[in-house]
Amino acid sequence: MLTPYNLVVLIIGMSFLLGMVTFTAGILILALRASSSDVRTLAIQATRLAQKGIADDIAGLVGNASDLLDSMNQLVLTVRGVGLFLTFMGLLLMGGSCWAALQLFKSKL
Repeated sequence: MLTPYNLVVLIIGMSFLLGMVTFTAGILILALRASSSDVRTLAIQATRLAQKGIADDIAGLVGNASDLLDSMNQLVLTVRGVGLFLTFMGLLLMGGSCWAALQLFKSKL
């Protein structure tokens, strides 16, 4: 039978599990996506393109390569921001769930 007490315990447990999944997703994003090999390869190629543009005195090529590098920098910052947000939200959910569980079990005693 689902009593109000059991329902609250279930909600707290699900909130904690959601926090664990969110925290894990944030850590995985920070570890795997922020320093992707594709981003590094693109940065190397854009740098070489800019150097070639400087050597050949082609201003448009240098400007476009610079814009590409700026865009990749913003992409990496955005991915890191999402990873940090998910990590902190996961910690907040787990901490809030632990606090709620402690308060619930204190009042039960």
